[in-house]
Amino acid sequence: AVLAVFSVTMASAANTNLNAVRETMDVLLEISRLLNTGLDMESLSICVRLCEQGINPEALSAVIKELRKASETLKV
Repeated sequence: AVLAVFSVTMASAANTNLNAVRETMDVLLEISRLLNTGLDMESLSICVRLCEQGINPEALSAVIKELRKASETLKV
């Protein structure tokens, strides 16, 4: 019985955590849109994960800008 309660508690905590992550990503996506970053949810999620792993956000931003410039150059 204790194991069953523990399992339900862990599942509930995991669901709560997952919902918090989704809500946070939704808020970050809205901020991203307001700032006209051009990032979709997948790109934003990758950026967040990179920052969580210690990547410098300003350096990441600079790389994204350079990649966009290079992409535009190739389109011409």
